[in-house]
Amino acid sequence: MTTALTEAPADVAPAAAPAQRRRRRATGPLAVLPLLAFVAISFGVPALAMLNGAFTVKDQATGATSYTTANLTGSVQGAYLTALVGSVKLSAVSAGLATVLGLPLAQAVVTSRSRALREAVLSASGVLANFGGVPLAFAFVATLGNSGVLTSRLHLSEHGWNLYSFWGLVVVYLYFLIPLMVLTITPALDGLRSQWREAARNNGATSAQYWRHVALPVLAPSLLGGLVLLFGSAFAAYATAAAMVGSAVPLVTLQIADAISGNVLVGQENVALALSLDMVLIAGLVMAAYLPLQRRSARWLA
Repeated sequence: MTTALTEAPADVAPAAAPAQRRRRRATGPLAVLPLLAFVAISFGVPALAMLNGAFTVKDQATGATSYTTANLTGSVQGAYLTALVGSVKLSAVSAGLATVLGLPLAQAVVTSRSRALREAVLSASGVLANFGGVPLAFAFVATLGNSGVLTSRLHLSEHGWNLYSFWGLVVVYLYFLIPLMVLTITPALDGLRSQWREAARNNGATSAQYWRHVALPVLAPSLLGGLVLLFGSAFAAYATAAAMVGSAVPLVTLQIADAISGNVLVGQENVALALSLDMVLIAGLVMAAYLPLQRRSARWLA
């Protein structure tokens, strides 16, 4: 009798397991509903408003609205096109340099035997990657501006240095893009297996050959992903450039702000929305090239 009683729960458990799994599958979609609602409100509503405004033109005389592609056409002409090209160029150059400079720094941190150094560098990178806007612009103006401390002591102006230029903005953007690259590529570097390096050495490969034929091909999708992230961060930056260079360097984010505020022309708010749509399309094209390679890299680094 005792044996039968002790074995009864074991017989009931397999029958109850499918019912529990069915309940979990039934409640699974319900648990995601708050997240879906948040995404729909935070991203869906602004996206629909942007699309509607980008294709809407308002008659200043009658106040009537109509749907047309005039805003999109105007957003890729004249000063707007110059600003769009300038933002793409600035973002690509800054992201490329930050990727090249951030990779060896992250590799030095990963291979370091000091755990304290690794934690300190990663913590500092997390802080610096989120340091931007007006405080960053003020720090560089006080340091490398026309009357900055380093500019005066090192006589940089005599050598053609100008912080309020394209390359000046590149230097400022590198301040937060390099730490962001370190944070992005460090997990991928941790995924490189030591057996791959040992196998390369046993076959007579040098360190340069290992990186060229093994490590870099495996890291290429992750590097491209980091490049995309850095490009997007630089492409969307506004406050730092607005506080430091104003309209001296044509950027699409500055043009959007001017169109919304009416600093140049009145009634260009919908053109600003069309410029925002152009930015979304450019970011989408970059992401479309990145996602297939990211899936291939995941198989190696898993």
